[in-house]
Amino acid sequence: MKLSEKLLSRKLREKGYSLNEICKETGFTKSSVSLWVRGIALTAEQSQRLSQKGLKKEDIEKRRITRLTKENARRMVIVNQAEKEIKSLSKKDLFIIGVILYWAEGRKAARGPVTFSNSDPRAIKTMMRFFKEICNVPEKKFRGHIHIHSHLAAKNAEIYWSNISQIPRTQFFKTYQKPSKASLSKKDTLPYGTFDIYVCNTELFLKIKGWINGICKNLNIG
Repeated sequence: MKLSEKLLSRKLREKGYSLNEICKETGFTKSSVSLWVRGIALTAEQSQRLSQKGLKKEDIEKRRITRLTKENARRMVIVNQAEKEIKSLSKKDLFIIGVILYWAEGRKAARGPVTFSNSDPRAIKTMMRFFKEICNVPEKKFRGHIHIHSHLAAKNAEIYWSNISQIPRTQFFKTYQKPSKASLSKKDTLPYGTFDIYVCNTELFLKIKGWINGICKNLNIG
């Protein structure tokens, strides 16, 4: 131990520095600083300053960010480990995935076109593969339809969803724009709105309905 390091640490402590502040100022380890400044009593004013320091908005925000960063890191470990559990998917897997997605988010009215609605681009891409690779829907049979709030850029949404779905904009229905009930100052969670995939094919609609019924029977749920 260098005497100069101990003296510097004690001098800063006498000025009311916290252990962390001394370490930050000098580069010394906290264990050493704690040992060197032992026995130095802080004044009431110095103690009050240190007790209030952690209540400053910037300190509270710093701790919040640190806590969230650590929490997100722990969450990502779980996500990444689970991701590795999914290996390659077969055509049969795509078939089941597509039917289940349609069961959850597709139009199931007694009559009408096959319609799948979602705001998740990955769900739209998955269903486009399902319709093309499993259902053999030709490119010309697809139609797209966007629902978006009126204060958002409809043209940008049309370009976006056309790129995601690979459906030409010339095959889109007219974009539906509706007023937002939320404050315009709030963050737009759906800047591109929601997207509908349309396939005008009654036979396919009935097939999907039958596939859903088959899954239900095999799961003994109806």
